[in-house]
Amino acid sequence: MKEYIREMRKLVGTRPIIMCGSSVIINNPDGEVLMLHRTDNDSWCFPGGAVELGEKVEETAAREVFEETGLIVDSLNLFGVFSGEELYYKYPNGDEVYNVDIVYTSDSYKGEEKLNDEGKDIRFFRIDELPEKISPPVRPIVEELRNRRG
Repeated sequence: MKEYIREMRKLVGTRPIIMCGSSVIINNPDGEVLMLHRTDNDSWCFPGGAVELGEKVEETAAREVFEETGLIVDSLNLFGVFSGEELYYKYPNGDEVYNVDIVYTSDSYKGEEKLNDEGKDIRFFRIDELPEKISPPVRPIVEELRNRRG
């Protein structure tokens, strides 16, 4: 959790807040997508996280990819903006959020995969072989990705 969210939590406790974030669907040359196995809820997601004060959402996307995977994305293309009831989430610690997730795709990245403490595994999956246990706020994004790839 980042500093801004920590400060907000001191004020509001675990009550629902609106959290703006960015995530990235990274595609390898074989058309597989990179997913991160989260430590906090034991589910899979795309790399991403909360926007910090004054930060552009594109900067958030690139920063979070690097922090969570060790990869540097060279380009970002807008995939979509996801919000609403479907992106409500209650974290294992009780914090509640309504996410607004600005999702990008990237086919261009460099570096070597390296996990931080937020993930316990990272790997590329074919779209028809994604793990079953997808983090709840990521499910609408996965559904849209499947729809677009047919």
